[in-house]
Amino acid sequence: MDGDPAMEAAPAPGRIDVSARDGVLTLTLAHAGKLNALTAGMWRALATAMRDAAGQPSVRAVVIRGAGGHFAAGADIGEFPVERGSLDSVRRYHERIIAPALRAIDECPLPTVALLQGACVGGGLEIACCCDLRIAGGSTRVGAPIARLGFPMAPAELAGLLAVAGRAVALELLLEGRILDAAEAHAKGLLTRVVEDAELEAELARTLSRLAAGAPLAATLNKRMVRRLQRPEPLDESELAAFFSYSDTRDHREGVAAFLEGRPPVFGGDASPFQTEEDR
Repeated sequence: MDGDPAMEAAPAPGRIDVSARDGVLTLTLAHAGKLNALTAGMWRALATAMRDAAGQPSVRAVVIRGAGGHFAAGADIGEFPVERGSLDSVRRYHERIIAPALRAIDECPLPTVALLQGACVGGGLEIACCCDLRIAGGSTRVGAPIARLGFPMAPAELAGLLAVAGRAVALELLLEGRILDAAEAHAKGLLTRVVEDAELEAELARTLSRLAAGAPLAATLNKRMVRRLQRPEPLDESELAAFFSYSDTRDHREGVAAFLEGRPPVFGGDASPFQTEEDR
């Protein structure tokens, strides 16, 4: 006997919806009834989608957002007895499930935008902090109250929060377990900008338009150099030579020519001449 078509078509609980339009890849965190809490499967799917995005020449930017009026309320605690039930499984969960997803976002050569509203807590905040821009609606609530669950934030996850928030704000969130409203989160540097929820889509469109106006190569080089300069050792001659070789690219010549001719540039997206070890 054939199964119920409605049941067969039902989406799995917890998923990453992927869509592409006009050079923008959108990843939507979706877990109905749980404020988009992230399952282990969702973390893996997020890592895969981010790695795939980097290899698509037509994609100019990646947007990560949540379904149903929320971004994400952290990891799915209902999975913890299985996914984090022992010392070995705790390390595996954080180092081999969550960390690769956050690293894929952080190392993506494309501009990344977190579109936030509602809950942006725990793992949701970790994802947002790994994005380049965090555009938030007024309903956004930000925090990392995991101490109430009896555990700290894992090193690979804390690195992203610390890079955005700094020591003082990171410790405030982790030690006090406070949930900040959008205005306070913006004032503390956690959010790029805040608009009314009703203006969120329009602000996203404006943001993507500004990103599209720039040269893809310049965006990639800026992202890689910002990450490289966070390491203490000075740039060596080979790194400098590779970086400045952008001057031989079509996009560089087109940008200068377009400015001098008083017309909008048409960028083609040259391959980057500057790669870090993790990119190879």
